[in-house]
Amino acid sequence: MSAEQNFSNAKFLTVAEVAEVMRVSKMTVYRLVHSGEMPAVRFGRSYRVPEKAVEQYLKGAVVDGGHSQASETA
Repeated sequence: MSAEQNFSNAKFLTVAEVAEVMRVSKMTVYRLVHSGEMPAVRFGRSYRVPEKAVEQYLKGAVVDGGHSQASETA
């Protein structure tokens, strides 16, 4: 599968849009991108984040509020 086919249906979000969806600051999104925790594509001086990457990041960031490691070891 070529790269052209991979991105033909992809929707990209700006850093500001990602920050709004996640309800965090733009700087937080930049930190996630620069650390490699959130994939992004650079266009000139701007970054664009695939919408699917935001969805996957949020799914992976779900916290189980009922349990913590500290309570399990006590």
